[in-house]
Amino acid sequence: MHRILVIDDDPAVTSVLKRGLSYEGFVVDTAHSGEEGLTLARDWTPDAVILDVMMPGIGGLEVLRRMRAADATLPVLLLTARDAPADQVAGLDTGADDYVVKPFTFDVLVARLRVCLRRRDANRPAILSFADLRIDPAERRAARGGREIELTGLEYDLLRAFVEHPRQVLSKDQILERVWGYDFGGNANIVEVYVMQLRQKLESAGEPRLIHTLRGAGYILREA
Repeated sequence: MHRILVIDDDPAVTSVLKRGLSYEGFVVDTAHSGEEGLTLARDWTPDAVILDVMMPGIGGLEVLRRMRAADATLPVLLLTARDAPADQVAGLDTGADDYVVKPFTFDVLVARLRVCLRRRDANRPAILSFADLRIDPAERRAARGGREIELTGLEYDLLRAFVEHPRQVLSKDQILERVWGYDFGGNANIVEVYVMQLRQKLESAGEPRLIHTLRGAGYILREA
């Protein structure tokens, strides 16, 4: 289910949208200020945002600018009473995917929201999976059996290299080329260190081992 964040300082609007969107099958959270909305967008990771333009404190367009700086692909639908063409142009030029004027028809808003989501999903890299392990390349996130795994940038790149080549032996040299780059001039034992760290995180809840060592050959991702 898609997660939708509604940011509007009018409690009546957020209440109506939360109830209606939930009925349509979305998971919805709400914020009543730009500051609260930016915090939720960072911590909750919505699939799309419905954003009011006219809010006290941090206004909607500034919220949009900051969201765009953090995620250029996040669909944002502006919701505002400003219907002048110049206002719509300003919103779209700032990075909005669509613009809905208040008062709005709920069915039209949902239809436009679904278009924004379809457009994003069409351009979104496919989820990678192996056994109970899932990787989301778009968000550089990983989970095992539904358990979120916190990874550093290099740990994520290493795990992705394995998942993209399941049941294939990867030598240390191949891993160094794929993860660290051809110009890596450090100690090749760094691969052992990162594989160990990755195993600890993948197996921290008692899960069976997925990354196995083949002495003299390298490493392989396979089920036990």
